[in-house]
Amino acid sequence: MSTKRKLAAILSADAAGYSKLMADDDAATLRSLNDARALFRERIEAHGGRLIDTAGDSVLAEFPSAIEAVDSAVEIQHALAKRNRQLAEHRRMQFRIGINLGDVIEEDGTLYGDGVNVAARLQALAEPGGICVSGTAFDQVDGKLPLAFKWIGEQQVKNIPKPVRTYRVLSQPGASAPWAGYEKSILARLWRNGAVRGVTVVIALGSVTAWYLVSKYPDRGPGSAQKVAMPDKGSIAVLPFVNMSGDPNQDYFADGITETIITDLSKLRNLKVIARNSTFTYKGKPVDVRRVSSELGVRHVLEGSVQQAGGRLRMNVQLVDATTGNHLWAERFDRELKDLFALQDEVTRQIVTELDVKLVAGEDARVWRKTLTNPKAYEAYLRGHEQRFTMSPESSAQSRSFHEQAISLDPGFALAYSGLGWAHFNDANFHWSEDRKVSTQKALQAAHQALRLDPNLPDAYSVLGMIHSLLLADHDQAVAYGKKAVELQPNGAQASAVLGILLTLAGEPEAARRSLEKAVTLNPFPEPWYDFELGKANQLTGRLDQAIAYFEAAIQKTPKWVLLRLHTADAYVAAERLQDAQREIKTALQLEPGTSIEMARQFENWKRPEDRDRYLGNLRKAGLN
Repeated sequence: MSTKRKLAAILSADAAGYSKLMADDDAATLRSLNDARALFRERIEAHGGRLIDTAGDSVLAEFPSAIEAVDSAVEIQHALAKRNRQLAEHRRMQFRIGINLGDVIEEDGTLYGDGVNVAARLQALAEPGGICVSGTAFDQVDGKLPLAFKWIGEQQVKNIPKPVRTYRVLSQPGASAPWAGYEKSILARLWRNGAVRGVTVVIALGSVTAWYLVSKYPDRGPGSAQKVAMPDKGSIAVLPFVNMSGDPNQDYFADGITETIITDLSKLRNLKVIARNSTFTYKGKPVDVRRVSSELGVRHVLEGSVQQAGGRLRMNVQLVDATTGNHLWAERFDRELKDLFALQDEVTRQIVTELDVKLVAGEDARVWRKTLTNPKAYEAYLRGHEQRFTMSPESSAQSRSFHEQAISLDPGFALAYSGLGWAHFNDANFHWSEDRKVSTQKALQAAHQALRLDPNLPDAYSVLGMIHSLLLADHDQAVAYGKKAVELQPNGAQASAVLGILLTLAGEPEAARRSLEKAVTLNPFPEPWYDFELGKANQLTGRLDQAIAYFEAAIQKTPKWVLLRLHTADAYVAAERLQDAQREIKTALQLEPGTSIEMARQFENWKRPEDRDRYLGNLRKAGLN
């Protein structure tokens, strides 16, 4: 008898409603089951896996990696869905699949242990035609496959002592369209990790960046992808426009047009506009607008495509009532490229008209194009915008270069100056420049020049707020800038989120909490820094349980974020959970051995001395020197 212990990725599956199918027609069900078993075997072996058992309607397999297990499962569900379309609905056989990465015992070719049991419990949590994965599997797969995941919480499952972190692979259960989109992306090999680019703001420590683009977190944690209540006022989600040029390198152009329309619409006070970060989680995936409506809490969805060729721009746009699926308006535009900005204005105005939203005087001004005359400058700006949130010294240098190029092409382009201000801010904040003071001054000069060209540019006020808070410790002025950005862009998720950060540091945690919660309603797929900032605001208002819940949710998404570990330790000490706090400090030191009280002090620019003293004092109690 041969016995050994090992780490393995386990796939467990069973047929949903198998007993009913057998009762209705046992011969037909057996044929379907045998076909499904053959498919499982083929796809499992193709991904280097081993089929262990097919007792009854179940399937058990092991893989050398979680990536291969999930990839195989998705291909299986896609193929099964395709077959089911050829059958009457009552004869369709749908499988539920669970995947776990864990420790198992192998004895004579059979696997035992909690690693197998957890996979079986996850299978039971999956929907028919769906896939659930454990947190251990998710940590290995995330960002390495063209898939989105939905965090469904820590599940307490039978005979497993500890709750299991659980994620659902996003798809319509049993439907072919989402899996067809996956297959297309595999065949085309166009998917690139980090394609969804949103603005994220977090404060860093040591090697961990403070502004971090969390492109890999499309749907996780509290507040993400849950069913969102429908607002009373008008609401819209602008889905990423499809790049029809055939050149993946032109994605930035379609993305830029999408972001422009979102920015313009977010200035309307009577219209809820979902943030770019959330809508871009649907990029490259077949979309069911009713599902978008449910997940984002919107009544309307705008879809479109862009093709740039031969000096002309072709744009197809359609507005859909997402609650019914009915088309409200569709239009095709064909313009010379030089008319790009007028075209964006036209599309936005028609959307507003169709939604019957009255514009307040001055709110239909298009700040992006007030002084812009050169489309090439806009293109350079988009490239700089793309680079400035990749967050490395090299990408920051590229961002500066592109923004400077945009300014040289069009010296009156206000937004390019604002983008340049962000790049210099990053250089100063992360000590990427040779002279931090010089970078700070350059950031200020660029932001103020943006406002001289356009006094109503929200982005410029946001970057000024961050500069004054984190680099100059002028919290009153920082908050004033943050409030001005929100005033100019009342439905902008970034403006509200940045204001929340500034208010927390300025010692106004209750106002910060409200501003951050508003940002979450505008960005239903919140990035980890939302949880982090909400944790800080809730702790400062005495809501320790909520604060710890937010910090723990953020850790599940970004386990290597050192500053997050320190703030979690702070909250644990406040809640008299000293052992948990000591564990967080130990983890922080493993991630960044140079972590110290002095380093923590440098990265916390509190206005109120008591906030700073409490924070550093609790870190000392947790064991940080």
